[in-house]
Amino acid sequence: MGHKPTLDIPKGVYQSEIEQVDQTGQTPEAVAVQLLVTAISHRGDHPVEQFIGGFRSEASDWADQHDAYIGKAAGGSVGPAPCKGEP
Repeated sequence: MGHKPTLDIPKGVYQSEIEQVDQTGQTPEAVAVQLLVTAISHRGDHPVEQFIGGFRSEASDWADQHDAYIGKAAGGSVGPAPCKGEP
């Protein structure tokens, strides 16, 4: 059995929803459910997510620089762009 929550949707979001309602001919409720289901089903799509918290690291910026660290570990020369003022 489904649940029927009452939502206070921001005006801009509601306008986008109504545009989709007009395009698809669905009810606002059906569009809202479809958007929620899509958002929830895509939560775990990041390929590195399964490793979050899986090991200790000295690097505190791992979340932001994981691609660079993985590239370096794989033998590539990928790294974060130097900050302004650095040689």
